[in-house]
Amino acid sequence: MNYSETIQYLYSSQPVFHMIGSAAYKPGLQNMQRLMLAMGNPHTQFRSIHIAGTNGKGSTAHLLAAILQSAGYRVGLYTSPHLVDYRERIRTDGKMIPKCEVTCFVRRHKTLLEDVRPSFFETTTAMAFSWFARQKVNIAVVEAGLGGRLDSTNIIKPCLSIITNIGLDHTEFLGSTLSQIAAEKAGIIKNGVPVVIGERNSDTASVFVSKAEATGSPLVFADERETEADCECQLKGVYQQKNIRTVLAAIDVLRQQGWSVSDEAVRQGLLHVCDLTGLQGRWQQLTYNGKRVILDTGHNSHGVRAYIDDLKKLHGLHVVFGMVSDKDVNVVLGLLPPKAKYYFTQAQIHRAIAAAEMQRMGAEVGLRGRAYPTVQKAIEAAISEAAADDTVFIGGSNYVVGEAIRCLTERLRG
Repeated sequence: MNYSETIQYLYSSQPVFHMIGSAAYKPGLQNMQRLMLAMGNPHTQFRSIHIAGTNGKGSTAHLLAAILQSAGYRVGLYTSPHLVDYRERIRTDGKMIPKCEVTCFVRRHKTLLEDVRPSFFETTTAMAFSWFARQKVNIAVVEAGLGGRLDSTNIIKPCLSIITNIGLDHTEFLGSTLSQIAAEKAGIIKNGVPVVIGERNSDTASVFVSKAEATGSPLVFADERETEADCECQLKGVYQQKNIRTVLAAIDVLRQQGWSVSDEAVRQGLLHVCDLTGLQGRWQQLTYNGKRVILDTGHNSHGVRAYIDDLKKLHGLHVVFGMVSDKDVNVVLGLLPPKAKYYFTQAQIHRAIAAAEMQRMGAEVGLRGRAYPTVQKAIEAAISEAAADDTVFIGGSNYVVGEAIRCLTERLRG
């Protein structure tokens, strides 16, 4: 198999959550335990930081990785989903895993994979841990996929656990209340391993305190730190200040463990996080055909609330927007500014809400706009209709943003 055939094999032979939703969800660690044992337990061959949370965990992971890279460490980074290239999920010192390594991994373990029948995410997690072990990383920053307690990444025993925040998302799997969801996320807290909580919430704080006491884990609430998160950062958007504060609290814990991270490494990591790690889609700004374009992957009400104040400040706003069916769509649409002009669209995945349905739902809460069958057509219309000093915002789901980045990048190159 070549690389393209390998990716097609992964998508066709294993259930993929971002494409089919709940049918791909395989909670529990049994598959991972079998895979890791057969591969020589690579997950035990490097130190790690484990990050869970409803929103912000991807940004937090990239920020930490950038700082640790700036401090001179060899850093693995595992995140999901990808926006454009599957290999974005697995990076070492910001560089994506080579295509040949993806192909070799699948070819080497094809019989095992067909015997265990893991999910797409389980296979990718196993690939990441195997690659990090072979690369002899000093530390890997690992983002949990869904939840925490039963997530396939939870096979690791990290030197630090981080839970960014708790919101109502994936309620069909994690519970219908904030405290129930918090309990699932708290499942990444291990015996004696320090844990940083990004945001204290009256509904969830007691869950984390109880879990930390039961496991003997030192607990820090990052938003109670005296130090303000006022560092300059390449990631824009007011909401990133919460993630930065969480990262600074995590760096304090790592320093207490003996990790050598200077203030200059922190400054450089924050200032160049996107360049160092390849992060995209977080209040990402670019210029296309002379028009200002902003992209953000916030895809549930908790995530949209994080950027909505920034969005409402924008002049002459044109919004390209699409969501998937298992999110709190009505709540999200009710948050969006009614004065903007909307271009409702859909990503090319099974879970996407049809553009015409998005248009209908938007109209019910006073959002005016037309429906476009593809992200590319929606972007073309928005760019064409936007005045020189207007702003085009693209969001609603990771998949809309991913297709937008692919479309815009190809046209800028062409």
